[in-house]
Amino acid sequence: MGTPYFFHLCDEEMSDQKKAIIIGAGPAGLTAAYELASRTNYKVVVLEESDMVGGISRTVNYKGNRMDIGGHRFFSKSDRVMEWWLKFLPVQDIGSDPTHTDRLMLVRNRLSRIFYLKKFFNYPIKFNWNTISNLGFVRIIMIGFSYVMARFFKIRPEKNLEDFFINRFGKVLYKTFFKDYTEKVWGVSCDKIKPEWGAQRVKGLSVSKALWHALISLIPKDNSIKQKGTETSLIDRFLYPKYGPGQLWQTVQEEAEKMGVELLFNHKVDRIEWDQNQIKAVGFINPSSGRSGLLEGDIFFSTMPVKNLIKGFKPMAPQEVREVAEGLIYRDFIAVGVLLDKMHLSPDQLKTTNYVPDNWIYIQENYVKVGRIQVFNNWSPYMVDDPSKVWLGMEYFCNEGDDLWNLPDEKLLKLAVDELTQIGLAHQKDFIDGVVVRMPKTYPAYFGSYDRFDVIRTYTDKISNLFLIGRNGMHKYNNQDHSMLTAMTVVDNLITGNDSRESVWSVNTEEEYHEES
Repeated sequence: MGTPYFFHLCDEEMSDQKKAIIIGAGPAGLTAAYELASRTNYKVVVLEESDMVGGISRTVNYKGNRMDIGGHRFFSKSDRVMEWWLKFLPVQDIGSDPTHTDRLMLVRNRLSRIFYLKKFFNYPIKFNWNTISNLGFVRIIMIGFSYVMARFFKIRPEKNLEDFFINRFGKVLYKTFFKDYTEKVWGVSCDKIKPEWGAQRVKGLSVSKALWHALISLIPKDNSIKQKGTETSLIDRFLYPKYGPGQLWQTVQEEAEKMGVELLFNHKVDRIEWDQNQIKAVGFINPSSGRSGLLEGDIFFSTMPVKNLIKGFKPMAPQEVREVAEGLIYRDFIAVGVLLDKMHLSPDQLKTTNYVPDNWIYIQENYVKVGRIQVFNNWSPYMVDDPSKVWLGMEYFCNEGDDLWNLPDEKLLKLAVDELTQIGLAHQKDFIDGVVVRMPKTYPAYFGSYDRFDVIRTYTDKISNLFLIGRNGMHKYNNQDHSMLTAMTVVDNLITGNDSRESVWSVNTEEEYHEES
């Protein structure tokens, strides 16, 4: 092990400057870094475990083919977030040539569908001829009757996610389109998942709102990208960086560094030193060099998984807090990039290209492991090195250390191509190349010890200079914009002297985001 060392400010004129330490360079961490650097007098240092910024919003470049880990639409009901993004990457002017500049947001039409019974269904499900012909009149009648019963005659107490879905969609529609896919994602049955996950991710979506959206979509509308009156699951268009989400966060990194923010890559935080309800320093290790050290600061922002944060406390956190933290569960993620000559579908499905028009496809078939397929050509044509090829992202949900996670890369590639062939979307002979990316702790789970999470929140809220932000930092299944808003809200509170943490925890608990309610 290398020699431990301490960081210190070399510039004497900055010796009295307070220091903010941020753990993690994902959306929340980088937003906090930029906001602190641009609006306060803090010296900002960011510790990032990996070798790149963006967290799960990063972009992986494989031989010129770019992968978006999970697919990130740049859309928010928060004007503040939308304006923040566009400050770094302006929107492409209508009719302009995007080849003339790299720093821009493309305006993309959204299409996502469900693949079930080897057929495509609209997502969200629409009551149209496509749905009727795919499912058949008998099942449609059963879905309609079940929905009416659930909505008007038999409201269930929402003790779990299954209750949540059935109350909104009826039992038949739930079993047809929600149950198998959700259980594939989480690896447990829906009746073991807390209903808060549905409230966090589905919010106000319902059959009635989907039908209403279908009706008003027939009315001509302006070119605004805001769509603030539309449920997030129903938006028709979104912004997208020319080279994927990582481009936005690399741009934020560059601008933050110009203001003096220091980013330390390959620095894994493994120790949190505290005393009298204040964090004093964080310890870290650089696995690539073997060097370890201690970084002192005045305020600390954490986006690292809560489980790891509490485990690193020295002296140890109270026993009950440690027990709850140890019981928190995460779902992990494998993205398999698959490069094809073309997809295998009927001419009417492929339209004028050699790939489907979807941004992503939910794979509802329960005989394959793949959960979702991204079609990166449709996110941005600049994500693909050769536009004549098809660049897919096959998404697998697993637990770190299980058989799927430990499968060698070449076997995961074979699995992905085999499953594409099995569900009828590609042929083996069209496979050209591929890559595997593993992302641990991608999804904080709403089961395990989650129902006792208030124990952790109460404990950490009392530590005056520690602020939990972001998806893993708060163990909340936030979108990218929600994670950013938690960081912005903390900085707002620091500037105004607001000691309450309630405004931070309230982000994404209402249909309109906290600061706009």
